[in-house]
Amino acid sequence: MKKHILIAGGGIGGMISALYLKKAGHDVTLVEKNERLGGRLAFVREKGYKVDEGPTIVLLPGMLKGILHEVGIDETSLDLLQLDPLYTIQYQDGTSYTKYSDSQRQLDEIRRVFPKEDQGFLKFIEDMTNRFQEGQQAFLEKSFHEKRTFFTKENMKILMKLKAYRTVQSALKKYFSDERLRDAYALQTLYVGGNPYEASAIYSLVSYSEHAHGIYYLKGGYASLVDILERQLIEMGVNVRRNEEVTQLEFEGKRAVKAKVNDEHIAADAFVINGDYPAALKQLGLDEQDRRKYVPSSGCVMVYLGLNKVYHEAPVHQFFMGEHFDQHMKEVFQTKTVPQDPSFYTFNPSIIDPTLAPEGCSVLYMLIPVPSGDHINWEEEKDFVGNMLNRLEKRGFPQLRESIVWKKVRTPNDSLREGLFEGGSFGLAPNLFQSGVFRPQVKVAETDNLYAVGASIHPGGGVPIVMQSAKLMASVLLKDLNDRKEVKLSG
Repeated sequence: MKKHILIAGGGIGGMISALYLKKAGHDVTLVEKNERLGGRLAFVREKGYKVDEGPTIVLLPGMLKGILHEVGIDETSLDLLQLDPLYTIQYQDGTSYTKYSDSQRQLDEIRRVFPKEDQGFLKFIEDMTNRFQEGQQAFLEKSFHEKRTFFTKENMKILMKLKAYRTVQSALKKYFSDERLRDAYALQTLYVGGNPYEASAIYSLVSYSEHAHGIYYLKGGYASLVDILERQLIEMGVNVRRNEEVTQLEFEGKRAVKAKVNDEHIAADAFVINGDYPAALKQLGLDEQDRRKYVPSSGCVMVYLGLNKVYHEAPVHQFFMGEHFDQHMKEVFQTKTVPQDPSFYTFNPSIIDPTLAPEGCSVLYMLIPVPSGDHINWEEEKDFVGNMLNRLEKRGFPQLRESIVWKKVRTPNDSLREGLFEGGSFGLAPNLFQSGVFRPQVKVAETDNLYAVGASIHPGGGVPIVMQSAKLMASVLLKDLNDRKEVKLSG
């Protein structure tokens, strides 16, 4: 029997959820407070230029394409370009290390830059190959809203095998003796706002996945995925309501019965929250549903530039390491102070995609990990961005300052204003006790028909993983509705 499902929030998680639930034959209403859908997957546009505002590195292409296929989107809709080399890491001492998908090229590069570390790299790849498959099946593809399903003998064995009790950095000591190389395989925890000195070694699988599954670029920018999803929502008949906001849910016992949308009260059989989970619960007056004290992910200062030239010699993705990566991480996650010598990331997509800027011009994006929270007034830190641009110019982009046509800056203060939990850029921090069963699940505890998707929900952050959370949520919701069209949980 056809049911009505209301989704509060039109980010990637909400859009994919809507497509799965509509495909299962239900009426779906998607309510988005802004004019545009897509959440953090958006563009910064200025003077004929455009650049991704948020995610830039396309990982897990198989998962991404598989989920899109399941909701009726043909993979020919995506113009994915594989990058090999993956990216380059520039160290403060002048060392440059490039990562490749091709294993022989990677071995040659390790032998060139880090002699005697090649056997450790081969052992790392061998161990992670075995662990990735088991970890994906045991944790990425399962919901743990029923906690007993997590604490099985088999899962505990897999967690021990994954070295979940160790941190990313400590686990890498088994493979690499050079601290610079350990940093090269630990910094990926920052993709989801985690501290490599605290995050579980499970997250070592991210750097392995880059080698095994590749890094891709979506032509037109990652945020062009939003247009593809939006077309499918319209084609399938999802009722999309923009510039409207769910401000309250009405309950009868443990059952949500109506959503207040502006001044209207809309009844539905099930409700889905797609927002930054702790902040969204608080906004809806549901913080009593979950009283845990959560830890936010790191924040970011993002600098977006439109340039009157193209840096053809610079790769698409680059990481520039500060002198002491461990000190930078302490400033971000422990002392929560403005970093003095931060490592940072750059995105230079115009060398492979001329559609992003006027002819002969380019866009450039710089991301600097900084503390989340509201204790730093970034508008008063006027020298910070200027100093970072000076470093960028010296370390890889000569004559940068004189090439800038326009500049935009985004800080944790902006993230706070937009409703991201404590100004963190990636949802909840991916520490051990906010991962797996300990992370908020796709079904909100102590409710009969309230569900959640997004970066703060299991399995976690990153576009394909958020899409996977939507898939898990749809499966649980449909099962609860006794719908026979339960989503098949394939890889």
